[in-house]
Amino acid sequence: MDPGFTLTATDPRTSARAGVLRTAHGDVPTPVFMPVGTRATVKGLTPAQLREIDVRIVLANAYHLFLRPGTDLIAEAGGLHAFMGWDRALLTDSGGFQVFSLSDTLKVSDEGVKFRSIVDGANHFWSPEDNVRVQEELGADVIMQLDECPPYPAEESRVAEAVRRSAEWAARCKAAHRREGQMLFGIVQGGVYERLRLESVKRLAEIGFPGYGIGGYSVGEPHDLMLASLAPVVAALPADRPRYLMGVGNPTSIVQAIGLGVDMFDCVLPTRTARLGTALTSVGRLNLRNTRFARDPGPLDPACACSTCATHSRAYLSHLVRAKEMLGAVALTVHNLSFLTDLVSRARVAAVNGEYAAFLSRWIEGPGAVDW
Repeated sequence: MDPGFTLTATDPRTSARAGVLRTAHGDVPTPVFMPVGTRATVKGLTPAQLREIDVRIVLANAYHLFLRPGTDLIAEAGGLHAFMGWDRALLTDSGGFQVFSLSDTLKVSDEGVKFRSIVDGANHFWSPEDNVRVQEELGADVIMQLDECPPYPAEESRVAEAVRRSAEWAARCKAAHRREGQMLFGIVQGGVYERLRLESVKRLAEIGFPGYGIGGYSVGEPHDLMLASLAPVVAALPADRPRYLMGVGNPTSIVQAIGLGVDMFDCVLPTRTARLGTALTSVGRLNLRNTRFARDPGPLDPACACSTCATHSRAYLSHLVRAKEMLGAVALTVHNLSFLTDLVSRARVAAVNGEYAAFLSRWIEGPGAVDW
């Protein structure tokens, strides 16, 4: 079966939907949360542990892998799947966000972007065509266009320039893309300006892509402002293509965005917070460094069936975290990714059953009432 997307259900009272992203490395039911494996690894977990959680797709970053170990080395190893021992789907971000946020020597023009390596200080130049070549060498199932992501806040004129340039780069990326069996997604920009967001959608839809990322969010803007400006964007995107909200992992944001019709998410939040000793649970965030957990014999989250909750008590996890033992970060990472994987799975079931409005209401009144 050719790679693509099939929409299987839409909730009648909201815009929540269920679908299947078809890839050469297996089907990915949507909505889906993608763990971030920036440097070809989800920090702390083996591929076997990811499969145990039933992760279907992992995100890696073209910018970081280009700098180290190098895409030529990865290509020699048989591509990113073989290199990291992962036989399920992969998505590579173009690295555009990292280029624009990590380099203090950035020079951007319509031709591309010049940047300095954070690894060895070497200078590099990427045109949209160069970036596509890098991602083709990596061999992910889904790749993203090179785009310009302006900071928040930014003047409307600055964001308008980024929308224009990103659309022009999108067309060049599509023209340069040659690898069969690999899907190239366009990326919507526009900041919090609805007019610019809709202009970006229009230009990308005219070019035509098998899926669309929605970038430029979760960069410091207020949560309510993000949701308000996101709603018309999602509604304007082609209904028969997957919609990917990039860099958003707050559980409440995910549940609300699914209600607007978003299909795909990624974020470092569940893995990073795990390494800081924090668990995402059915009653909100739990900081295992807190002394109230030191003698708590109960499971981390009674509502969770992951291996961490089935095996370890809060007291033991609290000990591991406070003693800075590696197992604490690993166990909490397993739980946090299990929590978000289960959350989007239950959201999918609610959309299929036409019960998403009730699912959303229960979340907002329950776990969503706390500060995530």
